[in-house]
Amino acid sequence: MKIFEVLVTEDSLNDLELSRAFYEKQAIELGNYFYDSLITDIESLHFYAGIHMKEYGAYKMLAKRFPYVVYYDISDYVATVIAVLDQRKDPITNYETVVSR
Repeated sequence: MKIFEVLVTEDSLNDLELSRAFYEKQAIELGNYFYDSLITDIESLHFYAGIHMKEYGAYKMLAKRFPYVVYYDISDYVATVIAVLDQRKDPITNYETVVSR
């Protein structure tokens, strides 16, 4: 499916920023590396949106370099990222986060 635009919700940007801060505390510049890696994964939705399995009613794309998952929806050739979540967290918490958005 051809995607003309990829949108990232404010909630998803908050997810990214919180995770960037976490990784920055682990090592200098690791937070920026995390952020850049996830943004690259998200930008790949221009080409790969719609090929991923659905979970909790949204498409689920695994990040390439970090244990994160990107949940997104597709409507009218627009992929909208609704959550960027750590896979190591409780699955029930992730479910509640995705469903509530």
